[in-house]
Amino acid sequence: MDFVMKQALGGATKDMGKMLGGEEEKDPDAQKKEEERQEALRQQEDERKAKHARMEAEREKVRQTIRDKYGLKKKEEKEAEEKAAMEQACEGSLTRPKKAIPAGCGADDDDDEESILDTVLKFLPGPLQDMFKK
Repeated sequence: MDFVMKQALGGATKDMGKMLGGEEEKDPDAQKKEEERQEALRQQEDERKAKHARMEAEREKVRQTIRDKYGLKKKEEKEAEEKAAMEQACEGSLTRPKKAIPAGCGADDDDDEESILDTVLKFLPGPLQDMFKK
């Protein structure tokens, strides 16, 4: 019968009393050990956070040297400048702000075409210039 019980419980006959509703053996130092374990975990977490803060500070220092070297701006600064420009542009407007059109996407193409037309007209003879100006 003992063999059958061991097979059914997977060899856990020590804990049989606990399973059947018996009282657990209480370790008198269990509370102290648990407090020490919790304190060790807190200390490890603090060390890990300090290590990551140091590493991030070093990375930021490297990023800043690269930004200084190549004249780049932080994303936050770029976004703040764009937002300020959008707010400034639509201060008196009653409609929603329009999205900024990047340079070279057709926003100011009319000015370029006029300057090209003027350049071409300069090379034409006088009577032809008058004809195109009308």
